[in-house]
Amino acid sequence: MAKTLKRAAAFTALARALTAGSRGGPSLATRLAALPRMLSAVRRGEYDGGVRLAMMAAATVYVVSPIDAIPEAFVWVFGLIDDAVAVTWLAGAVLAETDRFLEWERTNPRLVVK
Repeated sequence: MAKTLKRAAAFTALARALTAGSRGGPSLATRLAALPRMLSAVRRGEYDGGVRLAMMAAATVYVVSPIDAIPEAFVWVFGLIDDAVAVTWLAGAVLAETDRFLEWERTNPRLVVK
């Protein structure tokens, strides 16, 4: 049940993000530019997205791993379906987490000393 809710949330976030640019939400470029800042904030312990970033990294490794090419060779359709699910989840997770991070940045201003 919890996996189904997480998957539904990821798909919802993906659909919302794909249409957000036309509705005034953050664009895809803004979200992608936030990734390095998010990684830095996690590394400094300021932002609590470490587990989610680790899961996204694991999904990325799974999709690009050459070991995963073997199932596609034997069971073509099912091998592609698992990759499609992983990529869809990853896209939704990245969009949802960057949305969450951008909101965190807006509500937690930091003092920058030059």
